[in-house]
Amino acid sequence: MNVAFFLTPKSQTAFLETDDTFRQGLEKMRYHGYTAIPVLDKQGRYVGTLSEGDFLWHIVDIGGASIEDCEELRIVDILKPDRNPPLKITAQASEIVDQLMSRNFLPVTDDSGAFIGIVTRQKLLAFYKNKQ
Repeated sequence: MNVAFFLTPKSQTAFLETDDTFRQGLEKMRYHGYTAIPVLDKQGRYVGTLSEGDFLWHIVDIGGASIEDCEELRIVDILKPDRNPPLKITAQASEIVDQLMSRNFLPVTDDSGAFIGIVTRQKLLAFYKNKQ
């Protein structure tokens, strides 16, 4: 069994783009109830994941932020080197289990690095629960 079996496709996944504003990022995460969200470049390639903590620590680092400041900052300005590396679509179930032990979701890319969706811990657990 491979990643495609557990995949939530890009069309059903919320994500940010590098040129989105800080404010747009916060609003999208709040709207969807996410604590972390994938970030894509203009070509649709996965470039990283931002968490609530990334937003919070950036506000702390700059000494606070007004609504106006949040509209000036771009997602690319706060994106750190990826702490949530993607899985390739060809990955097997054992890789998924190993990776989801420490993460809530895994971004999935094709061979060219294009983002095609996510695999969530919740979906994996539901599969194994229903298998019993």
